[in-house]
Amino acid sequence: MKIGFTLPHLHTQAHQIDKAAYFAREAENAGADSLWVGDRNFAAVNPKVGAGGFGNTIPVEYNTPADPFVVLGVAAAVTERVKLGTHVLIAPLYPPVQLARSLTSIDLVSGGRLIPGFGIGWSPEEYEATGLDFATRGARLNELLDALEILWTQDPAEYHGRLIDLPLHHSPLKPAQRPRPPIYLGGSAETALRRIGRRGDGWLPLCIVPTFVSVEMMRAQRAVIDEAAREAGRDPAAIDTILRVNVDRGVPAGQIADAVKSIGEQTGVDHFLIELTYLADTAEAALDVVHDLMPHIERG
Repeated sequence: MKIGFTLPHLHTQAHQIDKAAYFAREAENAGADSLWVGDRNFAAVNPKVGAGGFGNTIPVEYNTPADPFVVLGVAAAVTERVKLGTHVLIAPLYPPVQLARSLTSIDLVSGGRLIPGFGIGWSPEEYEATGLDFATRGARLNELLDALEILWTQDPAEYHGRLIDLPLHHSPLKPAQRPRPPIYLGGSAETALRRIGRRGDGWLPLCIVPTFVSVEMMRAQRAVIDEAAREAGRDPAAIDTILRVNVDRGVPAGQIADAVKSIGEQTGVDHFLIELTYLADTAEAALDVVHDLMPHIERG
């Protein structure tokens, strides 16, 4: 079993990103296999759509996001072994050339340890704030995946789509991982799941311990992914899964470990990301959770 943790970058922990390097080193020394950042760009005071596309409220934790590229870059510079991932970047919000450059730079600094995870988000205001059409976010992600493939493998490079148009340009800087870093995709709607089956190297689902753990739902969603993969001529077994585990405050380390073990046994998932934003107010408290949890994790 592999276990990862979020770096300090959201809510009250965002005010302590000066501790990100210390946290990353200590978490790696404690045995963590991966370190992660999420992404929020804009938290509307009166949102049209709530978190995850439900209701009309946004958790206070989303109000204060640090730059995910900066935090991940810091972690890349001070660690040697852990994978470094985004769960998830709201990728369509970013200009493709700049996104490719940022991710390439992190992959190079880390020596090829980047796991870029992308999603399309649920907030209309995030798209309005960047001048983009919320309704085209899925189509924009599809084109972005095509553009990144070209930017990461060709020089010179160009891409001409309906929403993204990149003239022929020099593109010599390439990631350490060849031909490119593996791209993981989030999402639970059928369209998103089918995109993962057609395009993704991995899937990034989510559960909440102990209030929202549905193995049956995960199995059903995975079946959609696998069907889409077979239709595209791909091997479903080649599509990895890394499960993000949000944990309600106050849940003890032993219960977290038992939940992770149970989910793994029932689904075959062997890499879990523990979201620390909701468990700890400070980077130091988050690191305490890491130290408390790691002795409970069974390695296979």
